[in-house]
Amino acid sequence: MEIERAWVEPLDLPLREPFEISLGTQHSATNVLVTVETETVTGYGEGSPLTPVTGETQEAALATARAATELLEGKSLADYRSLIGEVRSTFPGMVSALFAVETAILDAYCREREMSLSELFGGPTAPVDTDFTIGIMPPEDAERGATRAAEEGFDCLKVKTGTSVADDVARVAAVHEGAPDAELTVDANQGWTPKETAEFAREIESREIDLSLIEQPTPAADVVGLARARDAVSVPVAADEAVFTPEDAIRVVREDAVDVINVKLGKSGLLAARDIASIAEAANVELMIGCMLESALGIHTSAHLVAGIGSFSHVDLDGNLLVTEDVIEGTGGPTIDISGPGHGIDPTVPE
Repeated sequence: MEIERAWVEPLDLPLREPFEISLGTQHSATNVLVTVETETVTGYGEGSPLTPVTGETQEAALATARAATELLEGKSLADYRSLIGEVRSTFPGMVSALFAVETAILDAYCREREMSLSELFGGPTAPVDTDFTIGIMPPEDAERGATRAAEEGFDCLKVKTGTSVADDVARVAAVHEGAPDAELTVDANQGWTPKETAEFAREIESREIDLSLIEQPTPAADVVGLARARDAVSVPVAADEAVFTPEDAIRVVREDAVDVINVKLGKSGLLAARDIASIAEAANVELMIGCMLESALGIHTSAHLVAGIGSFSHVDLDGNLLVTEDVIEGTGGPTIDISGPGHGIDPTVPE
């Protein structure tokens, strides 16, 4: 199980249409692909840096991943925990790059053992259903997008918010009009104050629209503000950008700031995600999983964690549905069919 070779390359994936959130607009996913080889197997990992969230550019993530892979050659996959710990301690904060490296290590380990990645986390492979995200766009476009998503079988829609309260209410109302039977969540990506969160919730309630979740309404560093927002609304509130590490999860739990923690592998990586899930479960806080703009490689990795842990209440793994060409064929729709060994993806890099 010795790593013989590891290398890194960019993975650029144009989007079907611009994807706007309160933190900015993306026209393509500028990702990182890491490959790890042993004598008998090849493992793959992907990271999707997003500067406003992870603090990384693609160039920086590529440089970090290349430096990290230099630590891998000649090392045994059997000692994956200490190997991943060494990589993460050597390059702290470079979360997208290290997610790609960690995934490649664990994928190769599981392929050597002829087991699925989900089994490493305690569960068998099983289909995982995801929501679909409607970005920041005019209400008429949001309504059309919601109708199309509902026709494609999505029964849960996530609406990006965090602009003005009036515009956000109009967008959510339009989505509800386009898909009246869909469960709705909203994600402000740190765009509101506690007061604006409360105003938004009141306006939505006055329109008799039910929400199942408000995600990260306030700035990530303001955990006190997040707690105030939670106290001001009756809708469950989730932390996303406020939680990168298990220590962050402990803090939001101690501050009684959230009802839900979004475990996003592009922030924490796989092993730390398991620790965050354990903290949430012990504190009786619900679990959500989200994604960056990853291909099927990153999405299936996250879906394996969902199947393995088995206690996620909210699943937001639709990043690959936004790209023009995925790394495998046949992706689409609300159900993610995962397989092994490893995460089951042997990517073909689009030209």
